Formats: sequence, structure tokens, C-alpha cells
Amino acid sequence: MAEITLKHKGAYKMRCLVVDDESIAIKGIVNYIGKLDFLEVTDSCSSALEAANILKAGEIDLMFLDINMPHLSGLEFLESLEKPPLTIITTAYSEYALDGFRLHVVDYLMKPIAFQRFFQAASKAQSMFLSQLVLQSEYEEAKSNMYVRQGDAFRRIAWEDILYAEGMQNYVKLYFKDKVLTIHQTMTSLEEILPKESFFRIHRSFLVNISCIDLISGGRLFVNGKELPISKQRREKLLNAVVYKNLISK
Repeated sequence: MAEITLKHKGAYKMRCLVVDDESIAIKGIVNYIGKLDFLEVTDSCSSALEAANILKAGEIDLMFLDINMPHLSGLEFLESLEKPPLTIITTAYSEYALDGFRLHVVDYLMKPIAFQRFFQAASKAQSMFLSQLVLQSEYEEAKSNMYVRQGDAFRRIAWEDILYAEGMQNYVKLYFKDKVLTIHQTMTSLEEILPKESFFRIHRSFLVNISCIDLISGGRLFVNGKELPISKQRREKLLNAVVYKNLISK
């Protein structure tokens, strides 16, 4: 976990959006951002409506948001977002602090903003962002792993490494590049466990990793040099789901 944190801390700059209806305030925040090597300005704007379009158009990791703005206040805008980025409030009004923290803002900075307070808030945002990266990394790793039973033992495997599976009554053979594992499982139950967007049942007895398909020709399919049969009922569905939507020349 420490390696993941340090890796991102040294290499990744958080993409920032500055939202304020005063140009001098925007310039001040942009200037402060430029002093920190873990932040970069992606965009700036003077209203919540403009900010909404910017958030739709690209990824923003951290938003510096003023409260008093025309048409839609910063807090109203933040509350309207289904998945807001990490947000630091920048305002001249202290009375909205409780509302800000109710909306889970990272920090609440009072104007005029001293660089020491800005640095403190930005560092807090970076720490929260790195924690999110680590949690996401752990989630993806856990999602890609599965356990298979072999007798009284349980072996961890990554489903991405499975080339294809062959069913034999209540057993399934899992084929990898360098090994074959036989597990006590039905093909149907295995198909339910594996991600449907990555695996396709080409035959009653065969389930293939779509990313490992080398060639489809007639009623045959090749994975890692191995020829596998495609049932007539599943061939057209396979072509529609895997081939036609990714066909380069038609």
C-alpha cells in the first residue's frame, strides 16, 4: 500500500478547477496552485453553470469553489452534483461553513486566503485523493481475483489470466498459458461468476476469454493456438457481441 501511495504522490498532479465570479480571486488561487508540485490548473470559470459543463467535459480531481455567484450559488451547485470532485470552498462569508461541511467539502477557506491555509487545505485534499486511489486499486485487485477449490485447498487466481474453460459434467478445466487447473464446479456456475463482458460461452462445453481470441473462422475459434468449436446457435451471437462492433474494415 505504501508503494502505491508514494508512486502516485511523486508522479500525479491533481487536476484543479477554479470557480469564482471575481477574476482577481481566480488569479490568486491559480497563483497558489502554481506553487505546489502536486496540483495543476485544468480550467477556471466564473459561474456554477460554466463549471457544470467543464465537469461533464473532463476529469477534475479538485475544485476550488466560491459560494456567492450569479444564478446558482456554489453550495447549491455542489448539492446538485451526483458525484462531485473533492471540493475546497473559498469564500468571504463564514456563515455557510456548516453547510459546506454537511456537503463533505475538504476545507473551508476564508478570503483573503493566506498561503499557509491554502497549503494546509491542498495537502488535506491530496491525502484524501491518495487514499481514494489506494482504495480503488485494492478494489480493482480484489475484483480481478477469485478463489477456486481443489480438494481441501483453495487457490487464488486472476480471471484475466484464464484463456478458456472446458466443462466436463461437474468439473471444469481452466486453461492458462502455463498450466491447467481442474476444479469442482459446473460450467453454468462458473459462467455466472466470471464477468459477462469478458467471457463468452461459445459452446455447451467451452467458455472463452474474449481478449484471448486469436482467430474466428467458420465454426472454429483459436485461442493460444488451440482450436475450439463454436456451436451453430452461438456463432452469430458471438460475431455480433465480439467481432462486428470492433470490425476495422467493413
